[in-house]
Amino acid sequence: MYVMNCIRHDIAYLVSKLSGFTSNLSIDHWKTKKKVFKYLRYTLYYELYYTSYTVVLGGYNDANWISNTKNSKSTSIYVFTLGGVTVLWKSSKQTCIARSTMKSEFITLDKAGEEAELIQNFLEDISCWEKLVSAICVYCDSQSATWRVQTSMYNRKSIHICHIYHIVKHLLSNVIIFIDYVKSNENIVDPLIKGLSRELVYNS
Repeated sequence: MYVMNCIRHDIAYLVSKLSGFTSNLSIDHWKTKKKVFKYLRYTLYYELYYTSYTVVLGGYNDANWISNTKNSKSTSIYVFTLGGVTVLWKSSKQTCIARSTMKSEFITLDKAGEEAELIQNFLEDISCWEKLVSAICVYCDSQSATWRVQTSMYNRKSIHICHIYHIVKHLLSNVIIFIDYVKSNENIVDPLIKGLSRELVYNS
């Protein structure tokens, strides 16, 4: 958990999953933990690399909807970058059960928007910061969620996301965030919501 929180967001998905079994580990969980440590051992010199590129704050978010039949709660993940470099990330199980993929995406947008507002306030409190922080772009790979949040259409089918819908709309209207669509294969958090495949590790 410490390693993931500080420098290794590439294991966020696995750590999030394993954290649910800390009080009741099975043999399979122990084997998975050993694989994580083995992966960390052989990627020991992987690190975050910071450059002097233009300081632009952006965010990416994604959610998986009920990937496990034994657990009905989805997983949310978001990553924020500053100047193209990852500075903040989180992968966690949602606290409520989403009735659709769109609702699970909205829950993640709500959490990412809350984090974006905190980052914006933090940067504005830094006296040596060069300029005021403009609205933070949050990329989402769900066309339905992106369309729904940018439209004023509202019907009975949207009742179950009423509260979250209005929170996200409030963040948009107050110029805290703006939401843009990104393809799944271009969404940098997509591998983290599903775990890293061997090919993605080798190509990174």
